[in-house]
Amino acid sequence: MAGGWAKDGAVSEQIEASISDELARMKARRAPVGESLTHCAECEEPIPEARRAALPGVKLCVECVAERDAAYKARGGINRRGSKDSQLK
Repeated sequence: MAGGWAKDGAVSEQIEASISDELARMKARRAPVGESLTHCAECEEPIPEARRAALPGVKLCVECVAERDAAYKARGGINRRGSKDSQLK
């Protein structure tokens, strides 16, 4: 149930659009290709066989991937709601 001038189902459409945008962004991320390395490209520690089998084309060990992911800064999303708070900033 939408309120004000919004049509019925507007909130659901906004949620679906946000999910679709995020899925498209995640699919666009480059996945490893080629043959997996036996040793990490950054720290040269051995990459376990189970990891190489699970992720074809893997180049980094779990620890280096965790460090890289921790350093990743999330980008700001689109404010589809147009809240008063966002308009005041």
